[in-house]
Amino acid sequence: MRSSLVSARICPLCLFTALPRTPPSVFRPWASPRFYTPSRGGGRIGGGPRRSSPSRMVLSDNVSRSPSFRDGRGRDGEKPRRSSPGPFGGMNVTSFQGRASAAPRPTRSRGRDGQGDRRTKAMKMQSSLASVSYGHRSRMKANISEIDTFDKLDLLPAVKTAVAEEVLKGMTDIKPTPVQRLAIPALLGQEFGRRSRTKNMPGRQEFLLAAETGSGKTLAYLLPVINALKEAEAADPHIAKYREYFAKQMAAIREPGYTGPREIDPHPTTARPRVVVLVPTAELVDQVGAVAKSLSHSVKFKTDLFSASVSAKVINRNMYSPSGIDLIVTTPHLLSSIAESDPNILSRVSHLVIDEADSLFDRSFTPVTTSILDRCLPSVKQLILCSATIPKRLDNFLAIQFPDMVRITTPNLHAIPRRVQLGVIDVSKDPYRNNKNLACADAIWSIGKDAASHEGAVPGEIDIKRIMVFVNEREKTQEVAEYLVSKGIDAVALHRDTSEERQSEMLGSFTTTEPMKTTSKPTAIPGARRTLPNTKVIVATDLASRGIDTLAVRHVVLYDVPHTTIDFIHRLGRAGRMGRRGRGVVLVGRDDRMDIVAEVRESMFMGQALI
Repeated sequence: MRSSLVSARICPLCLFTALPRTPPSVFRPWASPRFYTPSRGGGRIGGGPRRSSPSRMVLSDNVSRSPSFRDGRGRDGEKPRRSSPGPFGGMNVTSFQGRASAAPRPTRSRGRDGQGDRRTKAMKMQSSLASVSYGHRSRMKANISEIDTFDKLDLLPAVKTAVAEEVLKGMTDIKPTPVQRLAIPALLGQEFGRRSRTKNMPGRQEFLLAAETGSGKTLAYLLPVINALKEAEAADPHIAKYREYFAKQMAAIREPGYTGPREIDPHPTTARPRVVVLVPTAELVDQVGAVAKSLSHSVKFKTDLFSASVSAKVINRNMYSPSGIDLIVTTPHLLSSIAESDPNILSRVSHLVIDEADSLFDRSFTPVTTSILDRCLPSVKQLILCSATIPKRLDNFLAIQFPDMVRITTPNLHAIPRRVQLGVIDVSKDPYRNNKNLACADAIWSIGKDAASHEGAVPGEIDIKRIMVFVNEREKTQEVAEYLVSKGIDAVALHRDTSEERQSEMLGSFTTTEPMKTTSKPTAIPGARRTLPNTKVIVATDLASRGIDTLAVRHVVLYDVPHTTIDFIHRLGRAGRMGRRGRGVVLVGRDDRMDIVAEVRESMFMGQALI
């Protein structure tokens, strides 16, 4: 009775001070003074049979704990422990404030339903990739098995000939890659199995091609686009009439004694391209343009490349050439500036391809990319987006702007191929002592010395290894490159301030399939300058990790741990392209997330997607 009177007249804090102390794990601090109820299993003071409701103004001190702790059941039945002393130590805490450790992996425990992890996996906590169900991946595998040659595709004979004799010349076993088996029939409207939804689709067709790096996405969209270009050209009465006029005018000019005008009227496609391919960088303009030009030799269409490396005079001459223009490969900013001066340039675009869509729809490119979209969409018949990843922001943007877009994804999307191995160097240990520059140089020297021990077919010749080093900050590229040069390594920093000649020279050696040989071997004689002549190194940020077809690269060094899973996929995707083996080395320092690297290695080993 005395306890009831005291509890009715004194505030909870004073009551807590006046009454005999009870261990903090017993009382609930939010209980009202009338029904002051101990924890589950304790006695009642005040005689009220019902449980008191929490106050609106007071928060639990274990709001940051899992549900199993909130109802008094700790792990394996043990009593819950407070993270802060006192009954009101956890006030004003509304969300979990824990910090993931840099070294150990997150601990796991069973939740209330007996399933799931107490902490979210580190990679999921920072992942920005849209998920793709495994059921969808299984269906794509079944569709891929239906096509094993280019002959089964409804391509024009000239296009098939160009693939075999120009693009894939010298290859003995010519087969379409998984993304080509999925995308080409869909873009052509060819029915295979369950993929018949694109057949005779009315209005504009919209597609998203998403496949892992180095899987042949360029051919996957170029072949059907060029096929449609030639079919439309054959059915265009204006072009047929112009051909008759052109043949008649040229025959008249060749006649002896001809005194009439020698000028020929411009082609109907002059300054009016029908196919536009947008890519983020000048290097990708050259790479995609080289494939398009190789196809044009056999298929016979006019293509041009416009980028910052091409002078304005050449761009103006080629765009307004009297012979016309069919396909252009360019960057968004350059095309937007051209369209500002002549808005009609984009008035006849029937196929718009946005390659590396995850980059062209980020914050820096979105305004200019959408401005080109607005100009092209009235005449576009097919809008094709292509990417190696589907970030959540891109996924949300497409769901709002293009809800009917057909998504074509490969079974291995968002997964690093198992043929790429990932090694880890702990920079915090001896002999590096948190010196990442030293660890990077040592890793490259190990690769070079190992390659020097294996001679080629010609005695005395050894292969030159081409290695890419990725850093997170642009300012770091020059510092790392200069350090590697001081250690006798042929390295160059690839960033905006690097001269175009040096960039073209290094990228040219990294994108060619021709092997490079040298007769010089590494020298590490005491007292002499150390040299490693059988390696070439590019130090770059993500500028060089998007889309560049680095077929000659077998080794990638991640100087910095990437911020997101997207960067992991793109950087490690520079090695092991087109079915080749590769190796990545990540340098993990004292301040880096070791748990993230561990989960990436585990996912790579299991062949799972990084989602």
